[in-house]
Amino acid sequence: MNMFLILLILLLLVGISDILNHFIPFIPVPLIQIALGLAFAAVPVGAHVPLQPELFFVLFIAPLLFHDGRNVSREAMWRLRNPILLLALGLVFVTVFAVGYITHLMIPSLPLAAAFALAAILSPTDVVAVSAISERVKISRVIMNLLQGEGLLNDASSLVAFKFAIVAAVTGSFSLAEASGSFLLISIGGFLGGALLAFFIIRFRVLIRRLGMEDVTVHMLIQILTPFFIYLTAEHFHLSGILAVVAGGMVHAVEREREQSPNLSYQIVSRSTWTVLAYILNGLVFVLLGQQMPAVLGEIWTSPAFNNGTVILYIVVVTAALLLLRFLWVYVVWWAGWKSKKQRLAKPSLKHTAITTISGVRGAVTLAGAFSIPYTIASGAPFPDRSLLIFIAAGVILLTLVIASVFLPLLAKQEGNEADRSERKAEKNASIFIREAAVQSVREEVNDENREAAAAVIDNYQNMLHQLKAEESEIDSLEFKRIETETRMKALEAETEYINALMKSKRIDQEMAFLFLEYIHRMEIAVTDKMKFRFLNLWTLFRKGAPRFLFLFYPNKEKRRKQRINRYAKIRQIKIEMAEAAIRAIKSGMTEENREISFLVISEYRKFIRILSRPKNMEASLKYTRMERELQEKAFQAERNAVQALFERGKISRETARKLRRQINIREVYWMEEHQLHA
Repeated sequence: MNMFLILLILLLLVGISDILNHFIPFIPVPLIQIALGLAFAAVPVGAHVPLQPELFFVLFIAPLLFHDGRNVSREAMWRLRNPILLLALGLVFVTVFAVGYITHLMIPSLPLAAAFALAAILSPTDVVAVSAISERVKISRVIMNLLQGEGLLNDASSLVAFKFAIVAAVTGSFSLAEASGSFLLISIGGFLGGALLAFFIIRFRVLIRRLGMEDVTVHMLIQILTPFFIYLTAEHFHLSGILAVVAGGMVHAVEREREQSPNLSYQIVSRSTWTVLAYILNGLVFVLLGQQMPAVLGEIWTSPAFNNGTVILYIVVVTAALLLLRFLWVYVVWWAGWKSKKQRLAKPSLKHTAITTISGVRGAVTLAGAFSIPYTIASGAPFPDRSLLIFIAAGVILLTLVIASVFLPLLAKQEGNEADRSERKAEKNASIFIREAAVQSVREEVNDENREAAAAVIDNYQNMLHQLKAEESEIDSLEFKRIETETRMKALEAETEYINALMKSKRIDQEMAFLFLEYIHRMEIAVTDKMKFRFLNLWTLFRKGAPRFLFLFYPNKEKRRKQRINRYAKIRQIKIEMAEAAIRAIKSGMTEENREISFLVISEYRKFIRILSRPKNMEASLKYTRMERELQEKAFQAERNAVQALFERGKISRETARKLRRQINIREVYWMEEHQLHA
């Protein structure tokens, strides 16, 4: 089977994994992807993909870590710098010695240096797998920030330790002083080198932009190539390519935030592109991991030299040692031994410690590193128990993933973190504040000429405000739906009464009244039975479409066209009056309980009235559009000013301010696109 077809199948399996997860959400996506990779490898079509560690790190690990570096909260990493370093550096080296000695004692035939190499490659945690598992459970934001920071840094420290352990196993010699100096040079040099390379790449993009090259495609191509260039350059100079791409991602995040005149289209394309790339690469990592399993497991499982029960016991003991050591390190060394007044992090419960422990699953870096173990040592003899080491590494990956999948949801059930709730509340309050600031800025610009356009912009913001305030209320989803249904049905009853009154006063005939009542009936079905409404809507479209098609063959088409225009004008005016009657009915029945929901429905009716009342001639329509655009631009700027004011007053964190600015940028781009479509 050629490689192109294999790649297509692997991508298909990534898509299938998400579909399966929709139907079996209790199984994390990484486990489904590993299972699909196993199934694909089991198909006897010669579809095995050999895992080349160097290529794997370049193609998968480098862009994924660059993406994580662009999106990680630097404020949180700096706030948690001590515990992150203790986990990413301290725990890694403690694991190398402790688990290495345990493995050597358990398997006496395995040299101590080879045991250290196994422990080193088992040290890095896979933050991608944890993120996928944590999507269906509630994990404290502090713990997630800690795990993300650890995952970004411990890859480098563990791979450096692995490198020196392999050298010791191959050559039989080891120098602690040389290893320590090399570690500092490789790590610090890699981080600083990656940051410097990213800075030069950014300056190059700024230069070509000043030369008039604003093509989003070119800039995106440069950004996609950036992690590969940084990683390969750092590795060429024998520095840590992993830390280099992490640093490069962080520098790009700073550039994105500090750019004075950001190209919003570029930001949207960049975010969308990296979302798709990360989704594909993450999926391929686990599918490939599963695809390697049969070859890895089969070599030991079918070998008469190994007892299968004993080998499984090795995996269980090594996994238990890793988890126990991690638990003790987190609880005793980090939380109990480290006290910082600036951080103000209280000692956690055993539950928090257990969550942090189980979340430290192993993944793709571990397997790729295990495959990089050489086949021979310096004397030409085979590397001792290479297949067994890879088998244990693969078994630990699977076991830690299964343990996290089973126990993490149980431990994290009803996990409530007060700081997280406080931050979410601050973000919600800030969202309300900036939209109120936008409304106020538009009201200050209102005059007789732009009154209608201002009303359109204000109504749009009022709708968002009512949605936010309704979400902020303590009403649960079922109660919210009940109140919303009652409010909408009351409005439709008012519309029905209004049509009946028009028919009694002879303002409309029975035929037109029937059309309006039929329209109201469809709206009632939409509120109470959405599935039935969809089928009814399809039938209505067909029924209305057929006469319009036959109209092409009618005689006196011009006369009939004028009659239709006059009829539609009358219908449009009556619909406006119906909406106004509905608004009056909602206001009359407004209570404290349904206040925000009532305003939400009223804002929808006002938007409907505004659309029907828009001028129809071209000149007036263009003038209206221009005034609406000017007011909306002022509103967006008022939102940004409000975010800055909240941040300067200390009401929101830097991370929340970045998130709010990003939301404003996205809404502005979407508004501009919609505005251009309707222009």
